[in-house]
Amino acid sequence: MTSAGQELPKHHAPTGTEKRVILASSLGTMFEWFDFYLYGLLATYISAQFFSGVNDTTAFILALGAFAAGFAVRPFGSILFGRIGDLVGRKRTFLITMALMGLSTFAVGFLPNYATIGTAAPIILVLLRLIQGLAVGGEYGGAATYVAEHAPNGKRGFFTSFIQTTATIGLFTALLLVIGLRSVFGEEAFASWGWRVPFLLSIFLLGVSLWIRLKLDESPVFQKMKDEGTISKAPVTEAFGRWSNLKIVLIALFGAVAGQGVIGYTAQFYTLFFLERIADVDGATANILLVTGLVIATPTFVFFGWLSDKIGRKPIIMTSLLLSTLTMFPLFSMLTYAANPALAEAVKRAPVVVVANNAECSFQFDPIGKNTFDRTSCDIAKAYLAKTGVDYRNQAAPEGTIAQVRVGDATVTAPDPSGLDGTQRAAAAAQFSRQIEAALDAAGYPDKADPAQINRPMVVLAIIAIMLLTTSAYAPLAAMLVELFPARVRYTSMSLPYHIGNGWFGGFLPTTAFAMVAATGNIYYGLWYPVVVTGIGFVIGMLFLPETFKRDID
Repeated sequence: MTSAGQELPKHHAPTGTEKRVILASSLGTMFEWFDFYLYGLLATYISAQFFSGVNDTTAFILALGAFAAGFAVRPFGSILFGRIGDLVGRKRTFLITMALMGLSTFAVGFLPNYATIGTAAPIILVLLRLIQGLAVGGEYGGAATYVAEHAPNGKRGFFTSFIQTTATIGLFTALLLVIGLRSVFGEEAFASWGWRVPFLLSIFLLGVSLWIRLKLDESPVFQKMKDEGTISKAPVTEAFGRWSNLKIVLIALFGAVAGQGVIGYTAQFYTLFFLERIADVDGATANILLVTGLVIATPTFVFFGWLSDKIGRKPIIMTSLLLSTLTMFPLFSMLTYAANPALAEAVKRAPVVVVANNAECSFQFDPIGKNTFDRTSCDIAKAYLAKTGVDYRNQAAPEGTIAQVRVGDATVTAPDPSGLDGTQRAAAAAQFSRQIEAALDAAGYPDKADPAQINRPMVVLAIIAIMLLTTSAYAPLAAMLVELFPARVRYTSMSLPYHIGNGWFGGFLPTTAFAMVAATGNIYYGLWYPVVVTGIGFVIGMLFLPETFKRDID
């Protein structure tokens, strides 16, 4: 690593295929994000199709859990395909990962639902997500390494930032496709079978991506190592069995990538669900508002990548982590007030309080679908509030107290289900639902956000602000990860922290955050997850993360 005032080390001359290299690598990463967002956007439909044997709240969380299953195996895929990439080459490896990733996405479009084949449906769905996740584990590392090893010194941040834009382009493509098909088919047909069409159409993107990648040559850095006989014979052992390299892997993970992962998944995924399920904005409007913010913010990926070539990777990433820690709660509060001012005002004017004995209150999540949440008065009360996404706080009461729900000055007592059979409990719960719904209506809680009251410029502004936190953290990341590790074990070394940070810390964010909201009743409680992770990342990154932007990567 040179000092700031020295010349950059000599690197290979830029080739005439650089634009094609960026396009081919970016298309693969776009496919990854296209699948990610497509599944996320259709999670409500998928929960109805494949998890219909459980209650609505659990079905939705299980659908997100199946989504997260693909993220769970990404680090294992990164080790498997990272090793192959360091042994046999960058190009061959990400041709394999692209094919596996695309075919598993395509197959979801043909998968029979729960009503047709029962429990086999969600099992096969999870298996497809696992295959897709394994393949994705080798995709990003290959793309980032391939582009960076083609890029001239002084432009690695700029070149690799085009890969980072594919996250937004993938979401943009998925959103447009879903919006268009919902409009063409109609909501009823789309919910029945039309949701399958985007998965089936993905085969065309796969074909184009593979065709372009087949035309590329091997990375010049890997080809040079191959010609000189310096390729690592045991990349996994070198990458993780030697403390000198493993230490950098851990610093990269906890000092940068985990924070970037939770910011990205909060901005581009949790934001949409927050608008739809908590702020009660209709799906089409929420999608349009999100797309608008993304279109405006996307060019800043390239800007921050370019800027990182001038001032370094570390100051940009650290600033993003710090700002995320400080502003996540205010930004989502702003989003609520702008998207559904009537809801924000009702929460402020007539807060909802559940008065119950905590020992009688279940966690509102049932992974096996056997709990109807009607065994205690507290469960009946909270089941309704969790299903409707109403913000509430808890107030402890003595043992034996029948749960009450206070909506401002009004109080509704939940039914005592003891001594009632199943039919009677269901009837009592339904009666309570009608009573609490009336109390919420009287207090001004809206069923849906009023389109005429949505402050669209303010919503878009909040989305742009959250997106800027993402672009500034993500844009310099690929270049930094490539520069942190030696060429012999680069693919393996950089892929693991990336996919633990994005696959585990980021990928589990939607499921975890919604479970946290369901457990506490606080619509903002899930934000503690990204806030804590980015705060830890800022401290570790400031103390231990090195600057890399003038390193020689040959």
